[in-house]
Amino acid sequence: MEVYLDNSATTRCFPEVAELTSKIMCEDYGNPSSMHMKGVQSEQYIRYAKETFARLLKVQEKEIFFTSGGTESDNMAVLGCTAANYRAGKHLITTRIEHPAVLEPMKYLERQGFDITWLGVDENGVVRPEDVRSALRPDTILVSVMHTNNEVGSLQPVAEIGSLLKQYNPKILFHVDAVQGFGKFRIYPKKTGIDLLSVSSHKIHGPKGVGVLYAGEKVKMHPIVFGGGQQKGVRSGTENVPGIAGMAKAAELVYANLEEDVKVLYELRQYFVKGILKMDGVQVNGLPGTGSAPHVVSVSVRGVRSEVLLHALEDRGIFVSAGSACASNHPKTSETLKAMNLEKDLLGSTIRFSFSVFTTKQELDYTLQAMYDMIPMLRRYGR
Repeated sequence: MEVYLDNSATTRCFPEVAELTSKIMCEDYGNPSSMHMKGVQSEQYIRYAKETFARLLKVQEKEIFFTSGGTESDNMAVLGCTAANYRAGKHLITTRIEHPAVLEPMKYLERQGFDITWLGVDENGVVRPEDVRSALRPDTILVSVMHTNNEVGSLQPVAEIGSLLKQYNPKILFHVDAVQGFGKFRIYPKKTGIDLLSVSSHKIHGPKGVGVLYAGEKVKMHPIVFGGGQQKGVRSGTENVPGIAGMAKAAELVYANLEEDVKVLYELRQYFVKGILKMDGVQVNGLPGTGSAPHVVSVSVRGVRSEVLLHALEDRGIFVSAGSACASNHPKTSETLKAMNLEKDLLGSTIRFSFSVFTTKQELDYTLQAMYDMIPMLRRYGR
C-alpha cells in the first residue's frame, strides 16, 4: 500500500488540471504577447485565471500577478516593497516561524542595513498581536506574518494584526504568506487589512512552478525581475500559460466544495491525533481541533530520530516529512520548533504528516498500525 502524507510539501495534481495544462502545451501554445490568434487565445487563459483569483479573493483583477511560485511571490512582496518604500523608513517586522522564502529575504535586507524585528511565538506556534503592536515604530514600513505555519499548522491571527496595523498607520504594508492557508480557508485580503498575499499552485493540486501575488492597487512595489515588461512591468517574463491556467482550475476545484472538504479533513486529523496519542512518549505539537490547520499534524517521538522514522515509514510505503518539507533533504534544527520552546530532545525527533482531499481513513489506519509496530523497535535499536 502506498500512502502519501506529505501534502504540505506538494500535492497530487487534479486530473482536470493535468488535462487542461496538457491541452495548452500541445494545442493552445501561443505566446500571450503575440498579436495573432494563437497569442490572443493564450491571453484569454491568463484573463480566465485573473478573473478566478480576483473572484476567490474578492479583489480586482489588476491586483493579481503571476509568479513562479510561493517563493518568488514572497520575495517580490518583501524585496519589491522595501525597494519602493525605504525612504519612509527601514524597519520591518516578521516572525521567527516564517518560511525561508520570507526569512531569507529579511536576513538579506538586514545585511543591507534594514532593521528587522524578529517576533517570537507562544508554545503553540502562534504570534501574539500585542507583540506586533509593541514592535511598531514610526519608521516601520512592512510587516510579514504567515497565515498558516507549514511545519505545525498553527493559524496566525492575521485579521487582528491587519486591523491593528491599519489603526496604527494605514501606510504600513501587511504581507501574508498564505501558501499553506489558501485552499483550506476563505481569505479576503481587503476585509482583513492584507496588502500583499502569496499563493502557490502546487499546494492546491495544481502544477509546480507557478504562484500568485495579490498586491493592493495602492501598494508601491518595484520589480525584482527585469525584461520584456509583462504584467505591467511588475513581473517580466513570458507568462507560464499552462501553469497559470492549471492553477486557476485547481483553485476553482478546491473552493467548489471547500467547507465539506475541510470538515472531512478536520475529522481525519482528529481521528489520527487520537490514534497517535495512544502511543507512549509521543506528543502532537500545536493547538488541537480547529485551532490548527485541518491538514497538518506535527508529531514528536521521544527516542527516535526524525530521519530514522521517516525512512522506516518509507519502507512501509508511507511518505511523510521531517521538519520543514522544503528543506527536509538538508536536515537542520527547525526554527519553528525552537521558537515554540520544544524540548531539546524532541527537536530532532519530529515528523510532519499532512493530508489532502485524497487522504482516506484506511490510509491513516495503515499508518498508525505501522507506527505502533515500529516505534518500540526503533527505540530499542536507537539506544
